[in-house]
Amino acid sequence: MKNILIIGCGLIGSSLLRAIVKKKISKKIFIFEKSKTNILKIKKLKLPCIITSDFKKIIPKLDLIIFCTPMSEYEKIILKINRYLLPKTIITDVGSSKEIALTLIKKKLKKNISWVSSHPISGSEVSGPEFGHSSLFLSKWCILIKEQNSNRKHLTFLSKFWKKIGSKVVTMNAKRHDKIFSMTSHLPHLIAYNLVKTATDFEKQKKYDLIKFSAGGLRDFSRIAASNEIMWRDIFFNNQYNISKAIDLFIKNLKSFKKDINSKNNQSLIKKLVETKKVRKKIIKLKQDINKPDFGRN
Repeated sequence: MKNILIIGCGLIGSSLLRAIVKKKISKKIFIFEKSKTNILKIKKLKLPCIITSDFKKIIPKLDLIIFCTPMSEYEKIILKINRYLLPKTIITDVGSSKEIALTLIKKKLKKNISWVSSHPISGSEVSGPEFGHSSLFLSKWCILIKEQNSNRKHLTFLSKFWKKIGSKVVTMNAKRHDKIFSMTSHLPHLIAYNLVKTATDFEKQKKYDLIKFSAGGLRDFSRIAASNEIMWRDIFFNNQYNISKAIDLFIKNLKSFKKDINSKNNQSLIKKLVETKKVRKKIIKLKQDINKPDFGRN
């Protein structure tokens, strides 16, 4: 591959840049980044890339374009690059919600241009190019969205690309993707934001120095709740139907826990606690986390 353009060089974009360089996948890597702060950081870090905003000059030469921006930026950028796109150019993104985003893409993207969406299941609560690293995608899942009209050649190309940088690749359609990740990722983040908000509201009401005594539970939720607010706003809005359904199920189960606690229903509560503990063992067995107490912290 000769030329890749990464649009957005935060945590994911800069990690992709580092991984591509490490694996010698492309001769040139171009970066489009609208944040002046991030541009300064990229230069200070001396990341091996060419920062550009000249779409007219570079897009016809590109083999691959990767959108690494919040989903709310997609439309603006598509409209900027549309006129220069060629059918041979492969386009993907790393967004965490797919169905509504792909509807927008199909509506705004120039005809005869293929967009095959990706979702690398990797990231962190931190954002910015200074936090990127080449091993971010190692042994992590990357979901490729495969629909009836997907360009099979581009799908194969992207599968090879993600495998080269260390990911495990699986395909599914957008509807299935959004249902799965509404429960495994989107709802947990929403719960984390709400739990931290509830704790701070409680602290204000009672005038207790609550945060000072954060136990492991609140501490771990606060890490998730420190994630980028723009990115997560976009995810919540773009997957609102599935997230709303997940919230309904969560509330139903929360009410059931409340009922067991208030009625001191020992049998029902113990059964719930034992059953949910099994999930952690399954996650360890599937090598989704390490089998060490407290996530391996020293």
